[in-house]
Parts: sequence; C-alpha cells; structure tokens
Amino acid sequence: MEKGPFSVEWLAQSSRSGGRGMPGEYRPCPRDTPRDREAAEPRSPGHEAESVGTVPGRSRTKFSAAQLQELERSFREQRYIHAGEKRRLAAVLNLSQSQIKTWFQNRRMKFKRQTQDAR
Repeated sequence: MEKGPFSVEWLAQSSRSGGRGMPGEYRPCPRDTPRDREAAEPRSPGHEAESVGTVPGRSRTKFSAAQLQELERSFREQRYIHAGEKRRLAAVLNLSQSQIKTWFQNRRMKFKRQTQDAR
C-alpha cells in the first residue's frame, strides 16, 4: 500500500506527530524561538518587578488634580464619551484622545466595581 499524503499510514503517522505538517517536514519547536529562550532564562535581581506584557518606554500617566476634576465632572454627566467631547477634553487638559478614552474605560470599570460592592 502506498504511503503518500492522506493514506492510512500517513494519517496514522501525522496523528502521532501532532498532526502538524507533512511527515519528515522540518517544524521548529516553539521552545527554540529567541523569545521563549529569553523567558526560560533566570532573571537577574531587579527584574522581578517588571510585569509581563508591558510596552517598554510607555510610563503610567499621572493625572493632575485639575485634570481629574474635569474628567470626573465629565464622567458624572455622561459615562460614555463621544468623539467631540473627547477632542475637547484632550485639548483642554493637554492629554491625548487615547488617554481620555482609556481613563473613561478604567473609570467605568471602577464604577462597576463600586456598585457591585455596594449590593
């Protein structure tokens, strides 16, 4: 019987090898990637505080009291910000529109947690 692709023997072999690719085909192991090797290496002291998945170079935004006051006032009026209000707040508060959007998303989650805890 022939051992070509999709023969019974080929299917049996491919199911034993995880079903990936053709028999004998080179398939790199995920552990062989540089990212995985780096993750498997022991970290030097001082790296424990780094969180996985953070974007390097982007620090946390520290909002001023005046910015927070204006953002909270806007949130009390409307929990979901529309594009025009987002542009206005970004210009007035000297923040980016994505910072405004993210602040509103985080504030809605905080509001949701507070209302669930109150029940």
